[in-house]
Amino acid sequence: MGEPPAVSTDATAASGRHFRYFDLVMAAFVAILLLSNVLGAGKRALIDLPLLGPWPFGAGILFFPLSYVIGDILTEVYGYARARRCIWVGTAALLFMAFMSWVVVKLPPDAGWTGQGAYEAVFGQVPRIVFASIVAFWAGEFVNSFVLAKMKVLTSGKHLWSRTIGSTVVGQAVDSLIFYPLAFWGAEGWTTQSVLTVLLTQWFLKVSWEVLLTPVTYLVVNALKRREGVDLFDVRTDFTPFRAAV
Repeated sequence: MGEPPAVSTDATAASGRHFRYFDLVMAAFVAILLLSNVLGAGKRALIDLPLLGPWPFGAGILFFPLSYVIGDILTEVYGYARARRCIWVGTAALLFMAFMSWVVVKLPPDAGWTGQGAYEAVFGQVPRIVFASIVAFWAGEFVNSFVLAKMKVLTSGKHLWSRTIGSTVVGQAVDSLIFYPLAFWGAEGWTTQSVLTVLLTQWFLKVSWEVLLTPVTYLVVNALKRREGVDLFDVRTDFTPFRAAV
């Protein structure tokens, strides 16, 4: 026999409930967030697009948008309060990663070790960019989660695609509007035009990722709702971002 259908209920009624797969989804969220910042943020890649020619882009854009997809899944399946907890866990993990990178890079290298230059190039991130990245992630993810939760109530749980894409459009806009000006406005080699161009391009590409991954989001959301047995609606939820309690 298959799983019983999910039962619709208010999210506050499930505040103390244990969910079988929540920890796994949260772990995936934090892992992708950290790895996309460590492995992708520092590399500029180049692809040759038809009609457009060579197109440079930050390698992190290939995987960072997945954190928004998983954020959508967290809010849709487990409600805003649990998504909020995951955002705070992700923020704490980013802060610790930034601190650990700074300490490791600053430690004096052994005279026989020749990797210090490469280490500094990869992990010696500019504090301004690190700060911009963390603030933009925090604000963008909370806006994304808030919009999705509200749209779910307004649409009575129908048209999942409209709220996953709609919330990403708004959340990624907030993320980009904070990150790029905060990280690069007035920096050497960056003009106002280049900041705006990169901002709009990256926002469009991130939203496009969400659209392309919509079928996957449907599969994961529906499977999790069946296995968890509930479909949560944030009708009476306290939407303040400044708490981590469920």
